[in-house]
Amino acid sequence: MATWTQRMIGAARLDPATYEEVEADRTANGQAMGVVLLSAVASGVGAIGEAGLFGFLKVALAALVAWLVWAFLTWFVGTKLLPAAETRADMGELLRTIGFASSPGILRVLNGVPVLGPIVGLVASFWMLAAMVVAVRQALDYKGTGRAVAVCLLGFLVYIGILVGTAIFFGLGAFMLGSILAR
Repeated sequence: MATWTQRMIGAARLDPATYEEVEADRTANGQAMGVVLLSAVASGVGAIGEAGLFGFLKVALAALVAWLVWAFLTWFVGTKLLPAAETRADMGELLRTIGFASSPGILRVLNGVPVLGPIVGLVASFWMLAAMVVAVRQALDYKGTGRAVAVCLLGFLVYIGILVGTAIFFGLGAFMLGSILAR
């Protein structure tokens, strides 16, 4: 069995065997959360110059919530809406594989570096997306990548809808609360 660091490197290398190992290891949920947190901390450090300490904490918390929501959406879309005949997966398998797909996010620690930061951040985002597709393909036992891309795309659209809906809800709530307190 590979170490946590070896698994992170394998996940970043888009190695299907690494994702299969993580998927099968029911004790790796903590490791997966650790990868998500490490990636979130790197993003927070990269943004701390602009967002401060509160922004850093917000980024870390948002990353954990996003991981949980994204894993659920991916599980639902992949097992209920677009399953293949061989698809057998539970939430834990998606949490583990998707968590390790966050490995390239560690590069986001460089986000605050002028000129280089935005480029590295963009590369890390696309790299994480590619890792996500491999993670989904392996966790949902798909034979090809096309269905995994479809699951990620559909899940992403639903995820964006949830984010926009939440922002509107809380935005309107904050506006209404501000109006009440201003009286």
